[in-house]
Amino acid sequence: MAENIKEMLAEHTWAVVGATQSMDKFGYKILMRLRSAGYETYAVNPMYQEIDGTPCYESLKALPVVPVCVDMVVSPKRGYPFIDEAAELGVKYIWFQPGTFDDDVINYAKAKGLLVVYHHCVLVELGKIGK
Repeated sequence: MAENIKEMLAEHTWAVVGATQSMDKFGYKILMRLRSAGYETYAVNPMYQEIDGTPCYESLKALPVVPVCVDMVVSPKRGYPFIDEAAELGVKYIWFQPGTFDDDVINYAKAKGLLVVYHHCVLVELGKIGK
């Protein structure tokens, strides 16, 4: 998994599924941290049209580009449709934040051909590389 983490952090086009306008939630913190670290980052959440003045998309298919990496900040049961979309679009990686996965959803993503990271927080890993 260490290799997937390294490869993902070297990629610069990310989508954050479960992005939110609530500044105290990880969906907001991760989106903003990736942006401030220089990543091209897209917010995905069908509940919002924008977050901090930038567009928020209802799905991965609605994005103007195909992200290389998808950061999941939704419960496992809500993640399946986004995993399907990611696989259909040719996304390479999915990062499951702590609390967003179980064995079933991880196995499902792997079966769809996606490379996964779990048990690690992107905020912590960005800090380790000084971003």
